[in-house]
Amino acid sequence: MDILALIGEQRLAEAAEKGELSNLAGEGQPLPEDDISPLVPPEQRMAWRILKNAGYLPPELEARREAVQLAMTLADAEGDALSRGLKRLALLNQRLTEVGLPPVSAEGAYGAKLLRRLER
Repeated sequence: MDILALIGEQRLAEAAEKGELSNLAGEGQPLPEDDISPLVPPEQRMAWRILKNAGYLPPELEARREAVQLAMTLADAEGDALSRGLKRLALLNQRLTEVGLPPVSAEGAYGAKLLRRLER
């Protein structure tokens, strides 16, 4: 154990002995679920959490968000706008597939169900 971990452990033990860690909000309740994907390597989780808390998304999740928003707008698009939107959605889906995320589709019964769910 390195020196910083030892100092941290000592201070936690001292605070617990003094009773400074009792009667805190949420005491006795389970910790909130970790919303970082289990597929993220452990050494990258802290960086992802910091970026998430700062309001930034990893590029693959930014592409997913853009694809979902595009799929929602394509439901009402027609003509040239629909054609350009479908090409952009295909490009985004290709990027998502490359990083192992499922593609976004706005076609068929599944697409309609997905759009209704996302609109809530």
